[in-house]
Amino acid sequence: MSRSTHVLCRAFALTGLLGWSVQGAASAQESLAKTAAEMKPYTQEIPGVNVKFDLVPIPAGEFVMGSPDSEADRGKDEGPQHPVAIAPFWMGKHEVTWDEYDLFCFSLDLKKKAREKVDLDAQPDTEKKADAVTRPTPPYADMTFGYGHNNQPAICITHHSAMEYCRWLSEKTGLLYRLPTEAEWEYACRAGAKTAYFFGDEPEGLEDYAWYVENAEKPMPVGKKKPNPWGLYDMHGNVAEWCLDHYVPDFYKQFAGDKPTLEPFAPPSAEEYPYVARGGSWDDDADMLRSAARRASNPEWSVQDPQRPQSIWWHTDATTVGFRIVRPLNEQEKLKGMKSLVVKGKGTR
Repeated sequence: MSRSTHVLCRAFALTGLLGWSVQGAASAQESLAKTAAEMKPYTQEIPGVNVKFDLVPIPAGEFVMGSPDSEADRGKDEGPQHPVAIAPFWMGKHEVTWDEYDLFCFSLDLKKKAREKVDLDAQPDTEKKADAVTRPTPPYADMTFGYGHNNQPAICITHHSAMEYCRWLSEKTGLLYRLPTEAEWEYACRAGAKTAYFFGDEPEGLEDYAWYVENAEKPMPVGKKKPNPWGLYDMHGNVAEWCLDHYVPDFYKQFAGDKPTLEPFAPPSAEEYPYVARGGSWDDDADMLRSAARRASNPEWSVQDPQRPQSIWWHTDATTVGFRIVRPLNEQEKLKGMKSLVVKGKGTR
């Protein structure tokens, strides 16, 4: 598979559904909100299996993105601060778990259905489209690293792999799911707060809300600490979470000013690195768990991968990285004019 194909897949969350029709999802949406005022928490069942996950509504609003010069341990890439406007969306209450990810990775592929003599032609269109999504290659080692599967966040997943999971889930459910943008992630993490963490400026409060280097030696089952005010668990710590954006160190400079920028976003590029992960992890000090802290992926996340070229699906050394998903309320509005995000590139595999 060419590099340009992989780049297109990375951009899929905002481009790959441009030809997708909401008509197929109408019945699934009947019990869900049509307007921001109607948005409620809901549970998404993955069709055909006994696996489901919860989402909570994130209201539209404005916030100041980035950190002030006075914030302790501030990174240079966290400024300048700038006002941002965010449209409403739902966000996963928890990070995506292995139980959810394994369905995409191993359990529901065409070969398995062929062995079970499933009538492929009789499947619903959503199922056929989901089956057509490219799946990860088998990992050469146990990517759970012995941490288990029981409500554990999926780890060692590349940005490309997380994007393809979102593509598969969207086709499977008939609803648009994707990674959050950096702006959406920080807005949801802050939950209205202007402090370094959603609970204040001092890291001492992390014990109640986060798994990090002071209280964990591995990723922990999701949802064991207290949530933030908007009902989201593990936004600080446990595993850092992929965002949709390509990492641009000075990205914020173009937004300096008093007028809020509507949903800023650094689109995927032809480069495999770097992409943004947010929230810090079980192996991080408190400073990396701050709401404004940014982390860029790099080749060291795959040092132990013996394959040449290295896998586009698995980061052998990213035991601190996972992801969670969002579903925008105004799905079709977010798809307009996004064809320009499909980027051409070079290379193989």
